[in-house]
Amino acid sequence: MPTEPLSAFADLDYDRAVRRGFPEAVFCEGKATEQVRTIAADIRTRRARTLFTRVLPEQVEPLLAELPGARHVTDARIIAWPGEPPEPTGGLVVVLAAGTSDRPVAREAAMTAEYLGRACELVVDVGVAGLHRMLAHLKLLRRARAIVVVAGMDGALPGVVAGLVSAPVVAVPTSVGYGAAFGGLAPLLTMLNACAPGVAVVNIDNGYGGGHMAAQIAAPNL
Repeated sequence: MPTEPLSAFADLDYDRAVRRGFPEAVFCEGKATEQVRTIAADIRTRRARTLFTRVLPEQVEPLLAELPGARHVTDARIIAWPGEPPEPTGGLVVVLAAGTSDRPVAREAAMTAEYLGRACELVVDVGVAGLHRMLAHLKLLRRARAIVVVAGMDGALPGVVAGLVSAPVVAVPTSVGYGAAFGGLAPLLTMLNACAPGVAVVNIDNGYGGGHMAAQIAAPNL
């Protein structure tokens, strides 16, 4: 079967980096492997810095073959090309994962911020069940220009963090939790109802969106 031309299924936005200061990302879930490979081939010829997010296992090998030097981070489900992030500018982004089970989404957020040009620190397993663990990192949190807080279960951590720092908090609910967490709906509603001001909320499991928002907040002042 002949390969489907790129124009039949995608119109890549190479001007986005000029318009917005950040390049387009490729969301791989829902795309056929051959479509993702064709997109990668075009990106390679344009030498366009790109994040491939939500990469499926069967897409990894074709993408890495098409993009020499790319970096694949399995738990974040991201392939970054080129493999080296840009030199960091702007302020520090700190990403907190409430639990170890939230780490894949937190890694997606951290990698996104890093590849959009921000210095980034990832801290894992600091949920509200043991607040002393988060408080041990308070000096780091107060150095941050933006903080991403990733949490499932009750989703209470972003509001707690926002009450202790001056930086904006980007809350990312995850689908981690038991039945009444409703696949992330319970933490999403908790975060939307946070008492502390300065909390912005992205969609369930949207580490990319959280990392992108934090990178924009922490961008250098022009």
